[in-house]
Amino acid sequence: MNNENNENNENNENKIYEQAGVEKFLPAVAMRDVVVLPNMTVQFDIARERSLNSIANAMKTGRRIFLTVQKDITVENPEIDDLCPIGVIAVVKQIVRGNEGLSRVLVAGFQKARLKKLYVINQNALECECECMENYAVSRRSYEEIEATVREAKRAFKKYSALTHNMPENVLVSIAAAKLPQETFERIAFNMPLSADDKQALLEADSVDDKLEKLAMIISRECKLAELEKTIQERVAEQFDSLQREQYLREMKYAISRELNEMGAEEEDENDDYAAKIAGCDLNSECENKLLSELKRMRKMPPASQEAALISEYLDTCLALPWNTSSDETCDVAKAREILDRDHYGLKKVKERILENIAVRQLSPEIKGQILCLVGPPGVGKTSIGRSIAEALGRKYVRVSLGGVRDEADIRGHRKTYIGAMPGRIMDAIKKCGTNNPVMLLDEIDKLTSDTHGDPSSALLEALDSEQNVTFRDHYIEMPFDLSKVLFICTANTLDTIQPPLLDRMEVIELSSYTREEKFNIAVKHLVPKQLAANGLKASKVRFAPSAIYEIIDSYTREAGVRKLERAIASLCRKAAAEIVEEGVEKIGYTARNLQKYLGAPKYLPDSIAKKDSIGEVNGLAWTSVGGVLMPLEVITLNGKGAVETTGSLGDVMKESAKIAVSYSRSVAEKYGIDPDFYKTRDIHIHALEGAVPKDGPSAGVTLVTALVSALAKIPVRADVAMTGEITLTGKVLAIGGLREKTMAAYKDGIRTVIIPKANMGDLDEIDDKIKSEIHFVFAERIGDVLDAALVSKEKKASAKPISKSGSRGRASANRTDDIPKGQRI
Repeated sequence: MNNENNENNENNENKIYEQAGVEKFLPAVAMRDVVVLPNMTVQFDIARERSLNSIANAMKTGRRIFLTVQKDITVENPEIDDLCPIGVIAVVKQIVRGNEGLSRVLVAGFQKARLKKLYVINQNALECECECMENYAVSRRSYEEIEATVREAKRAFKKYSALTHNMPENVLVSIAAAKLPQETFERIAFNMPLSADDKQALLEADSVDDKLEKLAMIISRECKLAELEKTIQERVAEQFDSLQREQYLREMKYAISRELNEMGAEEEDENDDYAAKIAGCDLNSECENKLLSELKRMRKMPPASQEAALISEYLDTCLALPWNTSSDETCDVAKAREILDRDHYGLKKVKERILENIAVRQLSPEIKGQILCLVGPPGVGKTSIGRSIAEALGRKYVRVSLGGVRDEADIRGHRKTYIGAMPGRIMDAIKKCGTNNPVMLLDEIDKLTSDTHGDPSSALLEALDSEQNVTFRDHYIEMPFDLSKVLFICTANTLDTIQPPLLDRMEVIELSSYTREEKFNIAVKHLVPKQLAANGLKASKVRFAPSAIYEIIDSYTREAGVRKLERAIASLCRKAAAEIVEEGVEKIGYTARNLQKYLGAPKYLPDSIAKKDSIGEVNGLAWTSVGGVLMPLEVITLNGKGAVETTGSLGDVMKESAKIAVSYSRSVAEKYGIDPDFYKTRDIHIHALEGAVPKDGPSAGVTLVTALVSALAKIPVRADVAMTGEITLTGKVLAIGGLREKTMAAYKDGIRTVIIPKANMGDLDEIDDKIKSEIHFVFAERIGDVLDAALVSKEKKASAKPISKSGSRGRASANRTDDIPKGQRI
């Protein structure tokens, strides 16, 4: 029974083959990188809906289907122009349904055909109209030519098989035994791993000799590629074998050395170089033994091992440190003073401290390094002074930025056990500068932060302690290094964020903000020449009048340092360069009058001051982070119940000073003709100008008392007098800070009489000589001295002149001291 079924299936397939030439409408499948040749059986997978439907239609209509390859495999739904015109009619022999819509199809090609038309039918399947073609057209060549082509194809395939070694023996035998040209072509083409383009070219060839000739050319090309691949493989294998051989020999060498307990005697070995360098560093016994032990460990390891590379890097780092290398220091005080004065204007305290250090080192060269901390607002020259100090001392200069550092390992280094370990910033700076006595600037030390990785401020305690840094130990170096010869200079904007133990190890030098005169001199001597050179200008081409520089300082910048001033000067230099190049201007001069044309409207207005002697209006002095300012206070009294109102963004300390002023005014009410019951019948309103700016501090105490007594007693206050000082309930005047900046503000606004506490008499040394020569200081010990100097007596009211536009009462106002009855004055 089974035999009868098999015979029926074979008969059905034979009928299918016999009917191939009569039908011209067939289901079609667009193939991706698969080309089927006549008489070739191929198995492939399909997943597209169109292809699956076309296969299903073929199974319903005699299993015949037209197969052709896509030109571009990325096209999901190809049209007729996306398909190769020559394909093959095949018979579907088997379909195996898989998972996820995938089916495996077995087909047998039997007839070459040309695609004429392509349709998409209702079931979303392809159907085509095709024209049958001869599988092998009649050849016009002679028998000898065809035979030569057959032999060439066989020879080429034999060479290819010898190069690739991937052809089964039975295939080689069957090809060698082939007699007919068609038989030779099909056995070679069906068994070679050809690309879809090559197979399509073979399919489109007409006669068998054309197909064999194309096949021989394809095989020859593949042979060349195979030879090239073999050459490359041999080259790679040779290099790999060489590396393996070298590694093997090194392993053998070290294994033999360990067995014999000795190393090789090669003098050029890097280990011997390390030993010589260690001996040449003249280290102490502890450091030398440490490095030799690390070298001994490295000798026992294979050179290619990771541990050996880490030890080698460690030895290189340690040997690169300047253990005994120092710069030749210059101890010439006069030369150092010249360098410091050349590079920086002002900064007297810093210069004096450095010159003292140089003088001491000249007398005692063995003195240990000092730790200085320069504290001041931004832009006053803290960082740049370090380079000048190094030049003055004749030492190397190195800067370490500490801003934002939050990991202790950044200061003291990482342990060698960590991957990527390295020394800390201090030892790295020592290594880079190449000497053990540089000037090391620790910039922005107040910006150090701490987190879970440790506290870098604590890590600095040992480095910045002159008693401990003789044996400073970095976690990576693991050996004591002498930092006592290093001159550490730290910079900070504030002392509030520096830990007390760290602050205790440093000598603090405060740098206050630059005064108006200092900014002017810095601009003339440093900033203008620097920006002229930076912008390719000459002093003969561009001129800055003194009035222009003063105007920039007063109206376009308000800062403690000179950075904005430098930017404004740079902007003017660029505008001058543009005019010289574009308009051909020969010379440009900047004055206060034409400055607004180039820099726009002034950004800052002058301080508001009284124009004439007024009741309840007093010129106070205040310190800010950008310098001193004039702070006028106003007091008025009104009918009421004794309420005290304060406005102008006054802080708690100033409000307490206002209460003290009220109490003191009650105590002196009889002396100044004030109603003793004013605190019951009068409301008092105290106001500070520029209400949006917060104000606080005790130094406005004398200003508050003076304004309050003036308002209650109806006695005018001199408009050419400014004052500052803290008061007590008993009328004492206490010392204040920021005297230098406050007096500069008074001088700038035309005030020529300034009342200050007697306790601040010693601070006059910090004030510029020019200011001291033009301002008369009244030293007040008690509040009575302030009131006698500031209030206008009845005898003097008639002779009082209004204050001029420039801020002074004419030339005589600067010397108006004859009506100051009490207090000391200069």
